[in-house]
Amino acid sequence: MSGSTAGFPTGRSVDAVTGSGIRAIANAAWQVPDAIRLEMGEPDFPTPPHIVAAAHEAALNGATRYTPTAGIPELRAALAAKVRAVNGLDADPEDVFVCAGAVQGLAAVYRSLLDEGDEILVPDPGWPNFANLARLAGARPVTYELEAAAGFLPDLAALDRLVTARTRAILVNSPSNPLGVVWPAEALAEVARWAAGRGLWVVSDECYDQLGLDDDPPPSVAAVALDAPVVTVYSFSKTYAMTGWRIGYVVAPAPVAGRVAKVLETAVSCVSAPGQHAALAALRGPQDVVESMRLAYRERRDLALRVAAEHGLRALRPSGAFYLWVDVGVPSHDLALRLLRERQVAVAPGSAFGPAGERSVRVSLAAAPADINEGLVRLAALLST
Repeated sequence: MSGSTAGFPTGRSVDAVTGSGIRAIANAAWQVPDAIRLEMGEPDFPTPPHIVAAAHEAALNGATRYTPTAGIPELRAALAAKVRAVNGLDADPEDVFVCAGAVQGLAAVYRSLLDEGDEILVPDPGWPNFANLARLAGARPVTYELEAAAGFLPDLAALDRLVTARTRAILVNSPSNPLGVVWPAEALAEVARWAAGRGLWVVSDECYDQLGLDDDPPPSVAAVALDAPVVTVYSFSKTYAMTGWRIGYVVAPAPVAGRVAKVLETAVSCVSAPGQHAALAALRGPQDVVESMRLAYRERRDLALRVAAEHGLRALRPSGAFYLWVDVGVPSHDLALRLLRERQVAVAPGSAFGPAGERSVRVSLAAAPADINEGLVRLAALLST
């Protein structure tokens, strides 16, 4: 656009948002022909056909208008039933709010809990937008480190040292992106009790709740700490391979529920009506599609661990999600660029997930087994030079 806007005011909170180190590698990978793409956290499976068909049918039958802000009643009821049956939450339809993806749901929760200058504790390593969404709200993210020696679980004494008069909440993420760690029920309950004792909310990101890679399903913090103040965020993106549909949901107790509804009404009015009918079909339809994808990720996890062991890579065994966290022993961003340039493999640099990830990389297992195998072989070869 023409014309000068120099000197005109702009929002400072946006200036605080950091760029994505993952996206930087992804953008570079688009310029590399035949690159093996292991950097993005997106299922490589298509959305199941019955879900697509439900959206199409709904649109043809007139579901193209505004819906209630919190979601169509039948979807909210189905979601309440799902979190009761799958996650063990004591939730009613009135506690559930449909969002334009879990990112927007998390943003609404932050806006509901945080004022300018407030603080929220977020994990390091952790998904970058845990911190960026706080900055966008004018709040301050304070990182708590997840150390290998502690099983990548939080240390309560260390958490105590981070709490100030402005701390309002702690973010927990299990199964973890990027680590693939599933927090045991005891650890979740301990953190919830710790938070409740200090007057803090627990915000739980459970976008990978149905992608546990071992026999036991991942526990939910709201189920193991019934008296703690917990707000939980879920997504259809990973469970049903629906990343582009942008459907997530928040389960929130009063008084946060009313605040989330107010934020959603102001920010988005409502979620796409055909998308909501697709989500309803996902919940009501056959769940073997979820299980088949989960088992495929588990097979890829096992393959990746075998290849890593055979080639001397130090990899963390993931119990959930679809990532392999590899200790590379050198600065991760430079290594990721070298790996892409010299070996045509794209991985996410650990530094994108916080300072604690500086010497690791995240390898996505949402890719063809042959690509996972070859990508890890090439990574090991680069590290050996």
